[in-house]
Amino acid sequence: MLARHSLVWLSAEGWQRAAQTVSAERDYQPVLQRWRHHDWPAVLRRREAGIPEDQLCLGLALPPDGNGDKTRIPFKVQLADVQRITDPLALRAALKHAPSGWSGALHAFADDCVNSGIAMRIYGSWAWQILTQQSYVRTGSDIDLLFAPVSAEELTRGLGLLAQHAALLPLDGEIVFAEGQAVAWKECWQALQTDSRQRVLVKTGNVVKLTPLAALISTLEGA
Repeated sequence: MLARHSLVWLSAEGWQRAAQTVSAERDYQPVLQRWRHHDWPAVLRRREAGIPEDQLCLGLALPPDGNGDKTRIPFKVQLADVQRITDPLALRAALKHAPSGWSGALHAFADDCVNSGIAMRIYGSWAWQILTQQSYVRTGSDIDLLFAPVSAEELTRGLGLLAQHAALLPLDGEIVFAEGQAVAWKECWQALQTDSRQRVLVKTGNVVKLTPLAALISTLEGA
């Protein structure tokens, strides 16, 4: 399913047209030319209001500067300029690129996910570093994960693993429910421990809203 964080590759002509939609406040043209030259992907972001159905809202992030600040560049493209779209990187496939400080604990987490039948994907700084081979991960960087449970039981199992391994790893990211409704896993875990009727912040492909966690869980099998 086409959803936030999907990886989007553009044609050379698509990058040229995308450059025309970038804010004129700063000169990002060299950056977009570099992305085009290396055939690096952009990432699907939340759709802006009033965008035609034949367009996508994309973005890319630059490596952190000396202060640790990371510039994000939003732009828009025509669907006709898209060469291919894939899901975010699978955690298991990304392990060979794990920074040394995370490696042991991350392999243990990934093994527990496999043994529990839990599929995790990554986005954010670590994903950008793998995709572009530039330096994004710094001391204090998070490991941004996406987990899309298919059942209420799998949700509970996956959240338990995240909470367990967060003691040794900077695990962050989102639980993705039906129709791409995403909730920060830490907020989801907290609400599940207290009162599932509690409203949580939900991000979709085009809006941000508050929804009772119980309503999201009800969309899963076995709820």
